[in-house]
Amino acid sequence: MRFWSKSLLTLIFKISAFFYITPVNLNYWWNFGALSLYFLISQIITGIVLAMFYNPNSLLAYSVIMDLNNEIFYGWWIRSIHSNGASFFFLCVYIHMFRNIYYGSFLYPRQALWLTGMTILVLMIITAFLGYILPWGQMSFWGAMVITSLLASIPLIGSDLIYLLWGGFSIHDATLHRFYSLHFTLPFVLLGLTVVHLFFLHEFGSSNPTGLQNVSDKSPFSPYYVLKDVLSIIIILIFFVYIFSVTPDLLGHSINYERANFLITPPHIVPEWYLLFFYAVLRSVTNKLLGFFFMFCSLILLFALPYLLKKFIIKSSIFKPWHAFWFWIFLSIVLQLGWIGNLPVIDPYLGIGQLLCIFYFLILLIFFPLGGPIERLMYDCYLFIHNEKKLSNDIHYFSINIIEDLYCKNNYLSQMLFEFVIYDNIKIEINNLCEYI
Repeated sequence: MRFWSKSLLTLIFKISAFFYITPVNLNYWWNFGALSLYFLISQIITGIVLAMFYNPNSLLAYSVIMDLNNEIFYGWWIRSIHSNGASFFFLCVYIHMFRNIYYGSFLYPRQALWLTGMTILVLMIITAFLGYILPWGQMSFWGAMVITSLLASIPLIGSDLIYLLWGGFSIHDATLHRFYSLHFTLPFVLLGLTVVHLFFLHEFGSSNPTGLQNVSDKSPFSPYYVLKDVLSIIIILIFFVYIFSVTPDLLGHSINYERANFLITPPHIVPEWYLLFFYAVLRSVTNKLLGFFFMFCSLILLFALPYLLKKFIIKSSIFKPWHAFWFWIFLSIVLQLGWIGNLPVIDPYLGIGQLLCIFYFLILLIFFPLGGPIERLMYDCYLFIHNEKKLSNDIHYFSINIIEDLYCKNNYLSQMLFEFVIYDNIKIEINNLCEYI
C-alpha cells in the first residue's frame, strides 16, 4: 500500500484518470481512443503468451501454429483473441481517426497530437503486416513476397534493401527471424508512443463536438467518462467474444491454413481487411515505383492534414456544410477502395480503383482546403442578404485576424478566447476579445 500511494506510476494514473478535466459535451465517438488503448494492451499480453510457443523456422513455424490450435489447451482461444484483436484494434483506431477529421480535433493547437497518432497508425500497419507473415501459410508467404519485392523498385538502393530485409536472396529462415523480432518489439514502441500521445492530449486538452474552447464548461474525467469508457468496452467485448469464440476465422483467409509453398502461387493475393485501402492504392498504378510512391503519398497527406486546413477558424463540421459534405464523400471513397482492394486486378475493378484514387487525392488537396474560403464567402453572402455587410467588414475579418495572431503567439490566450460560430443564429463575442487586444 505504501508503494502504491507513493509510486510515480500511481501519480501519473491519478492525474490521468481523476484530475484530468474534459469538456462536458463529449459524445460516445470520443470513447474509441480508450477502446484503442484497451486493444493495444490486449494485443501485447496475448502476443507475449504466443511468443512462448512460436518457433521462427520456415520448416516448423506452420506446424507450431497448427499444434497451438489443436494440441495446446486453449491455444486456439489465445491465438483467436490475438488475430481478431488486431482487426478490432484497427477498427477502433480508424473510427478514432475519422472522428478527428469530422470534428476538426486535429487542428490548432493539437497538431502534435495528430502527428503522434498518425505515427502510431503507420507503426500499427508495419506491425500487423509482420505478424500476418508469421503463421507461414500460403497467403502469409506470398503476401510477404509481393510487398517486400516492392522495395526493389526503389532506384539505387532497392536491391540492397531487399537483401537486408530478406537476409539473403530469397525469403527463408533469416527473413522469418527478422520479422518475428520486429513484430515482438514494435508493440512496445507503440506503447511508448501512446504515452507520448496521451501527454500531448493532457497538454492541449480534449476537443469537443462543437470545436469551441470554453474553460468554464468542464467536468472531471472520473467518474463520468470512466463509466462511459467502461460501458463502451463492455458493449464491444460482446461482439469481440462472439467473433473469437464462435466464428474465429470470419475475418481471415482460409487459404492461409495451407502450408507455405513457393512453387504454387495463390490465384488472388490480398492482405487483411484493414490494409486493403493501402493495397488498392498501391495496385491502382501499374508501375511498381509509382504505385509505392502514391501509397506513400496517401499517408503523407494525412500527416499534413492539419497544415492543409490551418486557415480554418471554425473547426467542427457541425457548422461547416462544405467540409461535412466532402467528409462523407471522402469516407465513402476510402471504404470503396477497401472493397476494390479485395477484388482481382482486372477491368472494370482496376479502372474504378484508379478513379477512386484520383478523387481521394483531389479531396485532400483541393476540396478540403477550399472549405475555408468558400464558407467565408457563404457567410458574407448571408450577411449581405440580411443587410449586415458592415458587420462583416468591420468585425468579422477584424476578429479573424486578431484571433489568428493570438493563436500563433500565445497558446494560453487562445484557450481564453470565445470563437464565433456560423449557424442559424450568428453570435460574435467581442467583450473577451477586446480585453486581450
